[in-house]
Amino acid sequence: MNIAKSNSRVHLPVPPPEWRTKLEARARRRKRALTKTAVMLLVLGTGAFSYWMLSLPGTPEVTPPPLILQPEVDAMISALKPKRARPVIAVIGLNEGTETTDYLLPYGILKRANVAEVLALATRPGRVQLDPALTVEPDATTAEFDLKYPDGADYVIVPAMSQSDAPVVLDWLRAQSKKGAAVVGVCAGATIVANAGLLDGKRATTHWYFLKDMLEKHPSIQYVRDRRFVVHEGVMTTTGISASMPMSLTLIEAIAGREKAIAVAGELGLTHWDAWHASGEYAFTRPFVWKVLTNKAMFWKHETLGLELKGGVDEVSVALVADALSRTYRSRVETYASDSAALVTKSGLRIVPDSARKGWVSGTQLEPFWERPPPLALEAAMAEVGKRYGMKTRKIVATQLEMPN
Repeated sequence: MNIAKSNSRVHLPVPPPEWRTKLEARARRRKRALTKTAVMLLVLGTGAFSYWMLSLPGTPEVTPPPLILQPEVDAMISALKPKRARPVIAVIGLNEGTETTDYLLPYGILKRANVAEVLALATRPGRVQLDPALTVEPDATTAEFDLKYPDGADYVIVPAMSQSDAPVVLDWLRAQSKKGAAVVGVCAGATIVANAGLLDGKRATTHWYFLKDMLEKHPSIQYVRDRRFVVHEGVMTTTGISASMPMSLTLIEAIAGREKAIAVAGELGLTHWDAWHASGEYAFTRPFVWKVLTNKAMFWKHETLGLELKGGVDEVSVALVADALSRTYRSRVETYASDSAALVTKSGLRIVPDSARKGWVSGTQLEPFWERPPPLALEAAMAEVGKRYGMKTRKIVATQLEMPN
């Protein structure tokens, strides 16, 4: 059967004028309904956000923390004594993301104290990306460590990581704990220790932001308020990022005595350290949330700050500077050097610059604050935050770091 091709147009029936009027009216009603729904959702969302904001405290609720008496200090030091005369300390990191100061501060301070064998580890071969800034090449993988030290470490330091439930980390922590290692959860690293089941029924603390979630997931944990670090049955946990220095000095005291810890503290520029902590100072408040949101919203004012690295850089100081200036919600820090090769830090770790270049954009190049002792480097970095972004931004950085006011 042949079908002839037709060039004639197909004429569709034209609806009567009254039909077109009805269809147009229906379309207008549908458009008004959709607009009304969108407005209602916007109002409801705004209302819910406003209600949530109003539910937050305007200021932290602070109560005077109890003093730390000598018997408490003595019990903590006794509980942290190593199993070897020359202990082995492993700082574990997840290649995909590990908190900058949680990883570098304990490593740098304990390594320069020269009271233990200290190794920076990664879960697999390759570099460790630190967050919010810096990249390093670890000393070994966890598998290589296990071959070299089949009896395990004396201490395993666990920083915050991008994944708090990575099986490769949890399994390794459980194995090290069974071999007798004291496990130290730094900052939100405590949540990783909890996920490994090593905090069940024990006293502990963590960074204020992660505390509620950790206690909801692990209700048997006994939270200890107003202590920067807590030791209980083979596990040590700490509060936020700034706890790394006093925690490291406490480990040095447990290993080598008070005089050695005082000497290392003097080199760092510290005259006093202990577990005293005003936990109530650190919380979600309306000013904190509002400043974070407004800083994030001002995307046109975001900037990348350049920090030059050189061989022999103090990894403790550079970590504090890079961390603080990457927590403003207005800025992030990138490192650079004259070439792309890894640089060896003061304590022997290899740190990799983000780029190879001779200089940085004028106005966004940071001074070499890392040339100063760690407390002064952090002080200079916080002053830079205040100068560039205002004192309210400085406050939100200090709250994230859990810096004492």
